[in-house]
Amino acid sequence: MANDDGVSVSSDRPLHRTESIASGGGEKRSTVVTAIKVKTAFTRLASTVRNHNSPKATKFDRAKQAKFSRTKSNALQGLRFLTGKNKKKVSWLDIERRFTVLAVDGSLSREKFGECIGMETSEFAQALFDALVSSKKLENQKSISKEVLHAFWLQMSDDSFDSRMQIFFQMFDRNADGHISEEEVKEIIMLSAATNKLAKLKAQADEFAALIMEELDPDKNGFIELSQLEALMRVPEPAHAKDSFLNYSTTISRNLVAVKRKKHTPLLSFWKDSKFYLSENWRYLMFFGLWIATMAGLFAWKFFVYKQRAAFEVMGYCLCVAKGAAETLKLNMALVLFPVCRNTITWFRSTFVGNIVPFNDNLKFHMMIASGVAIGTVIHAGVHLACDFPRITSSSDELFMRTLGKSFHYKRQTYVDLLKSVAGVTGIASVLLMAFIFLLATPWFRRGQVKPLWPLHRLSGFNAFWYSHHLFIFVYVLLIVHSLFIYLAHGWWQKTTWMYVAIPVALYASERLVRAIRAGLYTVRVVKAAVYPGNVLALYIQKPRGFKYKSGMYLFLKCPAISHLQWHPFSITSAPSDDYLSIHIRSAGDWTSKMKKIFSEVCHKPEVGKSGLLRAEYVDHDLEFPKLRIDGPYGAPAQDYMKYDVLLLVGLGIGATPFVSILRDILNHVNRDVENNGKKSGPTKVYFYWVTREQGSFEWFKGVMNEIAEMDHKRVIEMHNYLTSVYEEGDARSALITMIQALNLAKNGVDILSGTRVRTHFARPNWKTVFSRLSAVHRHANIGVFYCGAPGVAKELDALSREYTHQNSTTFDFHKENF
Repeated sequence: MANDDGVSVSSDRPLHRTESIASGGGEKRSTVVTAIKVKTAFTRLASTVRNHNSPKATKFDRAKQAKFSRTKSNALQGLRFLTGKNKKKVSWLDIERRFTVLAVDGSLSREKFGECIGMETSEFAQALFDALVSSKKLENQKSISKEVLHAFWLQMSDDSFDSRMQIFFQMFDRNADGHISEEEVKEIIMLSAATNKLAKLKAQADEFAALIMEELDPDKNGFIELSQLEALMRVPEPAHAKDSFLNYSTTISRNLVAVKRKKHTPLLSFWKDSKFYLSENWRYLMFFGLWIATMAGLFAWKFFVYKQRAAFEVMGYCLCVAKGAAETLKLNMALVLFPVCRNTITWFRSTFVGNIVPFNDNLKFHMMIASGVAIGTVIHAGVHLACDFPRITSSSDELFMRTLGKSFHYKRQTYVDLLKSVAGVTGIASVLLMAFIFLLATPWFRRGQVKPLWPLHRLSGFNAFWYSHHLFIFVYVLLIVHSLFIYLAHGWWQKTTWMYVAIPVALYASERLVRAIRAGLYTVRVVKAAVYPGNVLALYIQKPRGFKYKSGMYLFLKCPAISHLQWHPFSITSAPSDDYLSIHIRSAGDWTSKMKKIFSEVCHKPEVGKSGLLRAEYVDHDLEFPKLRIDGPYGAPAQDYMKYDVLLLVGLGIGATPFVSILRDILNHVNRDVENNGKKSGPTKVYFYWVTREQGSFEWFKGVMNEIAEMDHKRVIEMHNYLTSVYEEGDARSALITMIQALNLAKNGVDILSGTRVRTHFARPNWKTVFSRLSAVHRHANIGVFYCGAPGVAKELDALSREYTHQNSTTFDFHKENF
């Protein structure tokens, strides 16, 4: 059975040259040699299958079979029937506990067997149940006792290869005649496909059943025996598979150097950890500290200024706190606009300022400053309403007239009078607007996790967040008006709110004006559209004249047919040298769903033979696609990839989009370097990990993966595809998938899951193993780790980057894409 390395991938077209992808380069091989080795490996496999039980088996064949036996430990990894959490074996106590809950009258039904042994896939579990019943000669039995279940558990957990192989064979052999027919192979393929949610593989069951019969039944007997299946499961990996032409997705579990952490005293450990944290986060900490210090200084200044005022006699320290909070509020209302001035940030990012200011954290700073606005607003308004106003209304006439009379035109104020004043109305209105904006900006509302009832049902989702955020215009107007009518400041120079916000508002307004003008200039025409499985829309757009960008950047897209106001960010997936722009949009909300619907109506089903059974595509200049407008490009963390020696690119699902452009650009650089007599520019090695849940997702970038496989002769790019719907390699539920995958890769040079020349791994990557491998292979290198996807994996990758940088000579710089 193929192990984690898989089988070497050969091209289905003439190949130019081959080269090892072992780290650090490798030795060139000819196309002919590679083809001969692949053919030889499977010729020997067929010979082994034919001669295993033959009385005429030669001494060489027996020696070779002995070699198969020595690989028993490797083969056993491919037939695990019982796997609990953290890949630990399921204990009998766990199964016995579940039996007590699920059994009826002391018997466990066939339908409950999977749940009892911890196997979620009931259909596969029932097939396993039938095989075990058959092995115990308990034909047609639909329920079992605890004693029989214990016997089943002993058989499934037996470490001997023969025991597990017997179960696996009996799952194939549905009629228990000791032979496996092609129809039975087809049935188990369909079962495995359904278990692993591989609809495409299920549809190809006939093709792959014929492939297995061709390899295991070369004499055309019409059936397979246990010994033949066993020979295939035990066959060792061909030696050349480790350095074959296109074996990108090689194993990452070998030749690893474990991280060894020296033991230190608690004080020394604290010092080293603190020093490392400061060295990693000094820019962020510097700006955070500067922000906190500035707010503290402004608060203290206003606090002591108003402590000297006559009004202090009436309102006391409440006045000082309210005015101090107001001063921090002015500062934060000015600062909160800078992180969203995208053109300014993109320009500064390319200057020396980009080495000092953490522009990659712009949205984090925006939210942090917004939290400062919220805190300042609550303190300022709360103290006024709960403390200052009651003290003003309850003060004596003599004290009021002496200290506050001039500010209130020598007229006593009631609590309602204060609320009805211009300052009171504008203050309360701005607080309510801010509360509404903050509420709809929370993750629960913005991501549509909260579903308000009618008529408030439209207050959830990205649209509600986007539109409500533009109410900030009214907040600024109310804030300025409020400041002009405050009671205790009389001269225009004392009413400083407009001084704080004038420059930021002007800068932001000019940005919006530039974006509006540019959007008018960048009205683009769609030249190609395709709808892929997984609800992904790919758009290929005419590249506007003068539109220059770097790989990793993103643009904003507007479709007037949906909304004249909404702009949405998307990574550019085309390379800068392409004469078109491409973006990939996944339906994840109301706007993106409408985009997919509109373009789906324009497109038609593909011609027979084109990849993607669910894909709709049309290329016709006479076709009227909806008009689009673009704004950009804008800078993103991924555009800094050129400054690293080695890259680790990680994309989850549609999160692969920022890196597609990078991969194609690096490939162009590599080929350009060859033309420039080997002068290197950019990273020398790239590891791309794409993790997706659906098999159809591979259709999105199938052409890109094949292009890299064909053109990357220097083996700079190493691609790793992971499909999480398939059970991990070694699980019995995916054993047959692995077998078919290895056979088809060797024969046709195409992976059965991705449809490309890059092998697909199962389940999720072990990120700790990945980092361990990279730190061992690339010592003293500066590795850029770029990630786009769910927040949970981002935390893990960030933590591992810090851990391995702290404990090794290799440096890992983690960057997460934020739009």
